Amino acid sequence: MLTLVGADRPGIVAGVTQAIFAAGGSLGEASMIRLGGNFAIMLMAAVDGGEVRLREALAPVVARLDLRLHIDLAAGGLHQHLTPNVQVRVTGADRAGIVAEITGALAAVGFNILELDTDVAGDPNRPLYLMNIQGFSDRPIEELEAAVAPIRASGIAVDITAVETLIG
Repeated sequence: MLTLVGADRPGIVAGVTQAIFAAGGSLGEASMIRLGGNFAIMLMAAVDGGEVRLREALAPVVARLDLRLHIDLAAGGLHQHLTPNVQVRVTGADRAGIVAEITGALAAVGFNILELDTDVAGDPNRPLYLMNIQGFSDRPIEELEAAVAPIRASGIAVDITAVETLIG
């Protein structure tokens, strides 16, 4: 599992993925996103020669693009995860604690977060907090709805919907 972080600029994804490919490596699942002027990559990769070879292959790219690299040996592979069956969308006036409240309420009923992203929109005087969560639950939507009801009562909009998981 690679984690790379640096100032956002063109060429980061191309440089990292080309270096891994040139080293004879293969890519697994990845998450890459711009966060506050930075670019972050979390990526599963496999290279003959392991961590040493991976660091050697990435060293020129890391130096050229001033990236910070962290490697964790992690078991894993493709298609070894849950498919999201619930989506939660949250909007409300930005304030401290929204993420902790929502995720805590959902965790209390066994909701497994698979992906979470947030953003702040609006202007500095009236910021709007936006959060999108995809996850898995074996509980009915009504139980999730009940768990977030107190948060809704505080003025935060929380929309919970089932994700269609049938393919084809």
